[in-house]
Amino acid sequence: MTSRLDAICFGAAEPLALARFWAAVLGRDTADEPGGVALLPGDDAVIRLRFLPVDEPKTGPNRMHFDLTSPSPEEQQRTVARALDAGARHIDVGQLPEEEHVVLADPEGNEFCVIEAGNKFLAGCGFVGALSCDGSPEVGYFWSAALGWPLVWDQDQETAIQSPHGGMKITWGGPPDRAKTGRNRLFLDLVPAGEIDRLISLGATLTSTEAGHVELIDPEGNEFRVLTK
Repeated sequence: MTSRLDAICFGAAEPLALARFWAAVLGRDTADEPGGVALLPGDDAVIRLRFLPVDEPKTGPNRMHFDLTSPSPEEQQRTVARALDAGARHIDVGQLPEEEHVVLADPEGNEFCVIEAGNKFLAGCGFVGALSCDGSPEVGYFWSAALGWPLVWDQDQETAIQSPHGGMKITWGGPPDRAKTGRNRLFLDLVPAGEIDRLISLGATLTSTEAGHVELIDPEGNEFRVLTK
């Protein structure tokens, strides 16, 4: 058995407002959930997004961000314009002038990229082409085993995995690794609950048991949850 990725979660000061921003950018519908708001996936190759309230402020750059794809230069411009109209802003994370992707932050400061047209690595992955993460190859291997998603890239200390059904890739950029500052604003929700012991055997650590979920960290300290009901 393997775990199934139930949702990518955003910790948010204002979950409903942040969900509405991402709904406008991605063209998806919102739905109320116990304790938060979700963006519905639409089809099996698209991942549910979940927005949950948190009290802690965002500290430092996120260790995960979305890469949004563009079928044409004009569509890239439209995505950027739509995001800015919804409340995003341009940010500088050290990108070079010759790089063609656009780096933005959502209204709560969560970074994301709008990738240029013609990117072959993300071709066919959908609008949310990748969840791009900081981390070593070892954490990529952990998540490949946890989710049963095969490695589709393992070179120069960079790794990427993708569901056998296609869709979004999850990538890890290798060193130098950015220092973790506080809890991650983005994290994964997994099911089923029967996977907890196997995840621990793969290298996860159980950190807490809460109503409806347990919280674990992966081998590099990134929080994730396994839903128990």
